[in-house]
Amino acid sequence: MSSFQHQLLKQLLVACAAPLARRKPGVGALRLAMEAGALFQFVPWRVHLESVSIDGRLPAEWLRPPGAPARRALLYLHGGGYVSGSLNTHRALVGRLAQRCGVCALAVGYRKAPDHPFPAALDDARRAYRWLRRQGHAPADIVVAGDSAGGGLALALLLWLRDAGQPLPAAAVGLSPWVDLALPVSTLRRAAPEETRLFEALQMRTWGPLYAHRTALAHPLVSPARADLHGLPPLLLQVSDAEVLYDDVQRFAAKARAAGVSVEVEVFAGLVHWWHLFWRWVPEAAQALDQVAAFVAGAWQQPAAAGPPPRPCPRPAGRSAHLQKNL
Repeated sequence: MSSFQHQLLKQLLVACAAPLARRKPGVGALRLAMEAGALFQFVPWRVHLESVSIDGRLPAEWLRPPGAPARRALLYLHGGGYVSGSLNTHRALVGRLAQRCGVCALAVGYRKAPDHPFPAALDDARRAYRWLRRQGHAPADIVVAGDSAGGGLALALLLWLRDAGQPLPAAAVGLSPWVDLALPVSTLRRAAPEETRLFEALQMRTWGPLYAHRTALAHPLVSPARADLHGLPPLLLQVSDAEVLYDDVQRFAAKARAAGVSVEVEVFAGLVHWWHLFWRWVPEAAQALDQVAAFVAGAWQQPAAAGPPPRPCPRPAGRSAHLQKNL
């Protein structure tokens, strides 16, 4: 059974499902609600925040814990069904991941549907990866991570890099990754009732087509579960057995293993989707992030690629540091 804190969280989400089902919120309302929720999320203590613009067009943020080596980087792609979510909504989560992993994290504010359908988000992820390379980060010193749609986007980035003959990062992490945008009806029959009610209230089945637009949902860069998965770096996938996405994640993992990919799947019992966002209050979320940190450390056990010696990440100058807060 899940923790008392998680039970309270689940009851709150279930209570929200009924009015959402009646009002059927559009993308704009969903974005506004998520941004309002972000007002209560703060960067962890001593994690310094620095806004950057990648190629003058893609907003991003460095989150730098003290003492993190400048050589290594965690490239993070936020979730939100490809239609919502932002740097604001995931700042606390990415900051905590950076802190637990002891690494500088680059969070990317990629473009979202329906204004910018596929392949806009993937193009932005590619742009961020190339930018990290130009900043001097060797592929072996980069780990790509993301939650929900961001987890699927991280996997799509790996597939594109592989097919383009580009060097792959050291590893990738998917927190409840959305790997099949077709969302077979069978997944709803197995998921916990409260997860299904929230899924239907948010009209999540409409998000995939908004992102794919004129591209088939089965396209491998839209739905990585439909791709040939050979040649990918080590993967860590975390998922709850009560989630709508559980079966798809398990099928993806089995397919990747059959293709010779090293895959770790960590299954949590009875948790709602996006439980990672509530790491400060839900003990299972804190545990999950600790396990991500252990995986990332293992991915970097081999000697790093040749380059300048590691040095502490510099404290950002100017007013960017005033955004740090104690949770």
